[in-house]
Amino acid sequence: MLFKLDENLPSELVADLEAVGHGVETVFTEKLSGAPDEIVVQVARTEGRVLFTLDKGIGDIRRYPPEARGGVVLFRPSSSGRGEVLSFVRRKLPEVLSIDLNGRLLVVSDRALRLR
Repeated sequence: MLFKLDENLPSELVADLEAVGHGVETVFTEKLSGAPDEIVVQVARTEGRVLFTLDKGIGDIRRYPPEARGGVVLFRPSSSGRGEVLSFVRRKLPEVLSIDLNGRLLVVSDRALRLR
């Protein structure tokens, strides 16, 4: 599967995803840091990538319908801070990767995974 990491996620996740055979690009390496959400979502969709993000705005299905994009995984950890976010995503990653994410929105929290 192909992924794009938003700028708000730790870059260590690139190696984690590549280690299990996935293709990964980042908003930072593609020089999209600071770009509007619309641009980031459009680029991910054009590339056929599932966007990993912490940005609640991108999870708004009225503004960004899931079927009109490659897919989005919105991580909602209960704690902030780089280390906490990295730990949260790593803990949830095996379950996230077991789901067909194409054209879907997956919201990942401590309590549950919600697929739309």
